[in-house]
Amino acid sequence: MTEPMHEEPHGGALGSRLNWLRAAVLGANDGIVSTAGIVVGVAGATDNRSALLTAGLAGLLAGSMSMAAGEYVSVSTQRDSEVAALAVERRELREQPEAELQELTTLLQERGLSREVAREAAEQLTARDALRVHARVELGIDPDELTNPWHAAWASFLAFTAGALLPLLAIVLPPAGWRLVVTVVSVLAALVLTGWASARLGSADPKRAVLRNVVGGALAMGVTYAAGSLLGAAGV
Repeated sequence: MTEPMHEEPHGGALGSRLNWLRAAVLGANDGIVSTAGIVVGVAGATDNRSALLTAGLAGLLAGSMSMAAGEYVSVSTQRDSEVAALAVERRELREQPEAELQELTTLLQERGLSREVAREAAEQLTARDALRVHARVELGIDPDELTNPWHAAWASFLAFTAGALLPLLAIVLPPAGWRLVVTVVSVLAALVLTGWASARLGSADPKRAVLRNVVGGALAMGVTYAAGSLLGAAGV
């Protein structure tokens, strides 16, 4: 008989995966709402397919590039901070090994171990890989899984683009008389899905998340459509 395999993810790996999924859902949500607001606003002023396509595509590209750049800068800053903290920890381990051992012992005690067990565990962990254990226990950093700004940038770019494609296609593909209806229905349905997904990933109440998402998206489209209609009526 073979022993059953236990492949359930634990700890940081699961948390990191959920964070990436949540970021992807929120990025797609941003793409849906912002692009829908643009194309619906333009649709309030004109029913010209070329104008709608140009506005929607410009919003998609601008939004996805902005998201990617912002995420790259943000994650790069986080990574720089992690690298700097590891460098400081590496120097302290080299220059003050006993003080660092005592610090690790105290940290393990705060997690529920007795003084004797914490000291023995700290000595064994330090002997195995001092930097890694201090990084994880003291700093909350996994030296083997530092944040990657390029991964974050591409993920944001793709998530936003995927979300933005929905209202863009919905506004340009149907016949003129159906464009607005198809776009609004498609966007609200997509916002129900992203609201539910983000709530489930965050273990929150899906009803409230879906309601916030739908109301926010509907309000954005309503405001931009009204603005576009006023500008169109004024001949701007």
